[in-house]
Amino acid sequence: MDLEVGGNTGVTGPVAPETAPELSDAGTPVPSAVADERFDPFTSAAALAERIRAGRVSPVEVVELFLDRIEARDGGLNAFVTVIPERARAAAIEAERAVARGDELGALHGVPFGVKDVDSVTGVRFTSGSAAFDGRIAKGTSHAVQRLLDAGAIVIGTTNTPEYGYMGKTDSLVAGPTSTPFNLDLNSGGSSGGSAAAVADGLIPFGTGSDGAGSIRIPASFTGTYGFNPSFRRIARPEGTPFEGGSTFTQQGVQTRTVEDTALALSVMAGPTATDPHCLPNDVDYLGALEKGVEGLKVAYCPDLGVYPVDRQVREVIDEAVETISEAGATVEVIDVDLGLEYEELIESLRIMWTTAYAEVAGNLMADYGIDVVGADRELFPDELIGLVEYGRSLSAMDVAMNNRQRTRIHRGIQAVFEEYDLLVTSTLSVPPFPNDELGPTEIEGVETDPILGWLITAVFNMTGNPAASVPAGLTDEGLPVGMQLVGPRLADETVLAASAAYETVNPWYADYPGL
Repeated sequence: MDLEVGGNTGVTGPVAPETAPELSDAGTPVPSAVADERFDPFTSAAALAERIRAGRVSPVEVVELFLDRIEARDGGLNAFVTVIPERARAAAIEAERAVARGDELGALHGVPFGVKDVDSVTGVRFTSGSAAFDGRIAKGTSHAVQRLLDAGAIVIGTTNTPEYGYMGKTDSLVAGPTSTPFNLDLNSGGSSGGSAAAVADGLIPFGTGSDGAGSIRIPASFTGTYGFNPSFRRIARPEGTPFEGGSTFTQQGVQTRTVEDTALALSVMAGPTATDPHCLPNDVDYLGALEKGVEGLKVAYCPDLGVYPVDRQVREVIDEAVETISEAGATVEVIDVDLGLEYEELIESLRIMWTTAYAEVAGNLMADYGIDVVGADRELFPDELIGLVEYGRSLSAMDVAMNNRQRTRIHRGIQAVFEEYDLLVTSTLSVPPFPNDELGPTEIEGVETDPILGWLITAVFNMTGNPAASVPAGLTDEGLPVGMQLVGPRLADETVLAASAAYETVNPWYADYPGL
């Protein structure tokens, strides 16, 4: 779930290709001159980038492979909102020319990716998941996307999201639902579900996402991919919005199949900008962290955070997966977490935070575009989003201010864990993927729950700002993916990445993808 939000660059020096790409008389690269090494739709972004820079793989052929894959398979997934084949092909040709010239090449040179449709790309359709903006063309590019472009990556299209990222399921009036590749009747999760599903099915090597209550980690859990939300404000807010729309809990990131690919992308995307006064310095060695391991780490395990109902099968999968962290060298202890709130109080606190932000989104739509979400233009918006806006508008200033006390209690409860432990492990979510035609679970193991907010264990760490990742933990009896959440102390991003990489080494998840 997310809101629309209006150092180290990872750039390498010149790389001499092992075999210089041949150019035609017209200056057009001849792909066969460099395509002498095998790759497939599940080759990692890092591997593709390395081979492209070395001249062993053609970016033209890489882009063509993924365009073919999208055409062949996205009819079932519905991961993409807009595909831009000619623009991607032109960028791939220029990328190959750069290799041939021996230019200085970026860390992601020639690697295609998808952009979540709440991030803008100049000249590309930009809906924010909303029927109100079905025909809008972006006039600028989101800074995080621009940093990926500056590193040489190639946009291949925009990926599906619910309206303004308002829920943990990907579905919208403008594009419909996105399915998990593990079962096309079930949802990919949200709100970055288009990117996650496309990555899981080999339609793109990586895609952008954003995370306001778990919007990167939720779809990672539902699609068997990796999703990491760094310490809050590692990645700067989009230009002009440092204090708006979820500015205290939402940031951008990526959906990937491997931990290394996330680290590579974040090394490019992270770091301050002049337009965000709160962004953290880019002082994290994202790639170097992958080699640190977990030897000697003290790990706390509490799958439900002491308050959440958790589906029986999900808990069984997580119970087994956490043992893998012990096998990698860490000491794991089962603990109780005290958030200082009962389950219903926690969900109400999240509801106040969430609905206040969406009341603000609605206010901005009226102020900037004359769009009345709860009035004359309500037919353009789903009833559930209208309900969030109306609830947010019903709150008083004192309601919102006093909710910060609740958020402080939650923060103290999590901080208490890290006074003794280096890492906290939970279930990413309370449930496995659910059907596309359901809003979300209304009951979990006999406990009545809010279908939008009540199953998002992820959301706690948006409230606290801790770095948190979802790693694929395994499959249910029905073959559905389950995510395990690894959480570190504030600013301990390298610890979370190290633990993720160590877990990935001991328990690689790649063979589970249905599209292999």
